[in-house]
Amino acid sequence: MNLRATRVGEQMKKELSDIIGRKLKDPRIGFVTVTDVRVTGDLQQAKVYISVFGDEEQRQNTLKGLEKAKGFIRSEIGQRIRLRKTPEIFFEIDESIEYGNRIEQLIRQISAERESEKKEEENEKE
Repeated sequence: MNLRATRVGEQMKKELSDIIGRKLKDPRIGFVTVTDVRVTGDLQQAKVYISVFGDEEQRQNTLKGLEKAKGFIRSEIGQRIRLRKTPEIFFEIDESIEYGNRIEQLIRQISAERESEKKEEENEKE
């Protein structure tokens, strides 16, 4: 990815967070965090990775709401960032946070199991 695309992506991430957080009034859109924006080298397309607080249904509703607001979001981006052509926006759920949380949960579970095994062994020795 080239430097300009990276810079545009970073700028879009900031602006999208503001637009989604403050400008959108769709009740379907829950608590959204824009985790990353990847812009193609030709600046034609932007993949927006989002994290949504809530269950699967909340995620799907948020995606539907964002899809519906895509035109508005794109025109807002166009006004805020000076580009010849505003990139086409695609929203995707960022699974990496979910994945990280799951791994953390498993590690905690294993630690707790080991701790209880250790206590059992100590109790058997006494």
